[in-house]
Amino acid sequence: MTEMLISGKLAVRVVICLAVLVVVMCLCAVVGTQEISLKKVFAGPGEKPGENIDYEIFVGVRLPRVILAALVGAALACSGVILQAILRNPLADPYILGISSGAGLGVITAVISGVTWSFWGGSPMAVFAFAGAIGTVWLVWCIGRFTGKSQVTSLLLAGVVINAFFSAVIMFLTSIAKSDQLRLTIYWLMGNITEKSLSVLGVSAGCIIAGIFALFCISHRLNVLTLGEDEAKGLGVDTTRTRMTAFGFAAFITAIAVSLSGLVGFVGLIIPHGVRLIFGPDHRQLLPVSGIIGGIFLVIADTLARTIFGQEQLPVGVITAIAGGPFFLVLLAKYSRKVSWLK
Repeated sequence: MTEMLISGKLAVRVVICLAVLVVVMCLCAVVGTQEISLKKVFAGPGEKPGENIDYEIFVGVRLPRVILAALVGAALACSGVILQAILRNPLADPYILGISSGAGLGVITAVISGVTWSFWGGSPMAVFAFAGAIGTVWLVWCIGRFTGKSQVTSLLLAGVVINAFFSAVIMFLTSIAKSDQLRLTIYWLMGNITEKSLSVLGVSAGCIIAGIFALFCISHRLNVLTLGEDEAKGLGVDTTRTRMTAFGFAAFITAIAVSLSGLVGFVGLIIPHGVRLIFGPDHRQLLPVSGIIGGIFLVIADTLARTIFGQEQLPVGVITAIAGGPFFLVLLAKYSRKVSWLK
């Protein structure tokens, strides 16, 4: 009966959060430097191309960008939940294991080399970023597996070392890059949501949603894993397989998000903590709710980034960094006495 009650409460919360996400996405798609009429939007595209500019702006530009922001926010938030669980580190985020530096190295390599080919509608920067992120995660995992007795500690140390080394390589390549290449790279490193084709959005959405669903299927094991290695094994959980599976899917959806938007910080850190402090640490609830709220947060942040200075657009990573720090401190001060890390 208790399990049914928990499942019912979870379903209600997820549905409410999804409804809020849809409303926020619709409102943010309407907002922009160019005013549009909803009446014209609902009137359809018109008989000739360019006949209904409002419709084309809403459907062809703003809505895909809003959907992209929601996908990236959900992926980063869910990845933060997973890494904080398997590493048992409250400061873990999607970039702690060198994913950011690996993706950044891939991007600057693509920019400097001047490659122009694309894959499945994705730009060379996106393809190289994905490859760099996945390659770095694989390297960190291999190092963590074969060094030290504590896999968690080894992963963290390997991530720190790889991140530092790749960051040094990025700085070197940045110093020898041309001015136009430098601007493009820096914008990507700060996190930047831009319009993507429908094919890229469709493939990315399918991969991210599938990855989050796979993580949700093992969320009950993550609850046990947070108790510690010995306790989890005593309760019959294969800790190595669970950690490897969760790590793999979290790295996969993070790599997709990074390849789409660049390095958007704070989402994977503050959103899981905010949801955990308000709703509790049960990962069956924490994972889906964090994903939805992460999407809401990044959609709003990207809307501010593209409208706050008129025609001049800010990188969305600037907005998340400015808003993320104070927001997290407020949540921490308000709820830290009520909810502990493992309570």
